[in-house]
Amino acid sequence: MSIREWPESERPREKLLARGCAALSEAELIAVLLGSGVPGKDAITLGRELLGSAGGLGSLLADPGGSIRLRGIGPAKRARLIAALELARRSLAEELADRPALANPHESGSYLRAQLRHLPYEVFGCLFLDNRHRVLAFEELFRGTIDSASVHPREVVRACLRRNASAVIFAHNHPSGVAEPSASDRAITRDLQDALQLIGVRVLDHLVIGSGEPVSMAMLGLI
Repeated sequence: MSIREWPESERPREKLLARGCAALSEAELIAVLLGSGVPGKDAITLGRELLGSAGGLGSLLADPGGSIRLRGIGPAKRARLIAALELARRSLAEELADRPALANPHESGSYLRAQLRHLPYEVFGCLFLDNRHRVLAFEELFRGTIDSASVHPREVVRACLRRNASAVIFAHNHPSGVAEPSASDRAITRDLQDALQLIGVRVLDHLVIGSGEPVSMAMLGLI
């Protein structure tokens, strides 16, 4: 049976308009973006299969190269999905920038999680803040395994001076999903603190992004 033959209250698009996004599952939301299914397979089934093949929504949308193959998902439909995630990221960035100041790790964690959680490779980024802890910018600084060999304090110092930052929040992701700070994470954070102290920039936190909530090194007493 086609979705068009379903009761109107159960059709994803109609349900979204009548009851809001929270009433829809991830597969139903994907179905709205896809617009249609393929012969013998409705859009919701296609959405479920996409999620299953990718291992989750974040992995699906982080795969612009198209390594996940599923009949009926061509470039146009895939582009819609990727564009939806990018709009969500930009909305979070705009909301964060409009806040008067960041008061705790949770306020920056949701934005940094959206920026980094879905990536299949490790990224080290920095949230630059002014002297009132208002957001100046977020910048991806390094890619690859995060250790003292790949994160260069001099480059971080240069970025802080370029942004005229008074404080920073570091963040990096663990693609494995485990957000426990490693010995390398702790070591490079200490090195960066020492380097930035020389130019009067405070390190407020270093967030490790995994599959769950971001882990704050400040909250763990490591900063």
